Amino acid sequence: MKIVRLLLLIGLSGLLFGCASGAKVENMAYTEVRHQFDTALEANIGVKDVSGRTETNPLWTSEISNDAFRQAVRDSLSSQGLLAEQGNYDLMIQLIEVNQPIMGFDLTVTTHIRYVLTDKTRNTVVMDEMIITPHTATMEDAFAAIKRLRLANEGAARKNIESLLDKLSQLQIAPSTVSLVE
Repeated sequence: MKIVRLLLLIGLSGLLFGCASGAKVENMAYTEVRHQFDTALEANIGVKDVSGRTETNPLWTSEISNDAFRQAVRDSLSSQGLLAEQGNYDLMIQLIEVNQPIMGFDLTVTTHIRYVLTDKTRNTVVMDEMIITPHTATMEDAFAAIKRLRLANEGAARKNIESLLDKLSQLQIAPSTVSLVE
């Protein structure tokens, strides 16, 4: 009888709290307001590397995977007219830290992400920025803590990508100097 009660308790806990799922690409991508960018960046940025995170373990907590974040950045760049498969600029992304609470009613996740934009033709770094953004998911967003954590992850990632786009819109790319060799 104790085993049946234990199994019932585990089953109800699973229904109430669910299993952890990773952050969803469509909820991390920023595709809203279109920014203005230097023409040198238009359809000219490729996403090279994304590192620093792991896949979500369904028995543990929601995470932001490298692959999901890469796709969210690609979708965001594409929505702004910046993405290129073979552009002159490579964007390297390192998810340095994702601070997550262990428990709570309002869950705040803070992402620390480094972005390095390199001009491949000049072999120079155009931008090297660490962007830190928090996002809080409340009980109004979701009752189950595991879903609130996923929503907080997605919100922090989306805000981070939005900040990246803001930084990219501020870049002034100097035209390369061309000279004739005699």
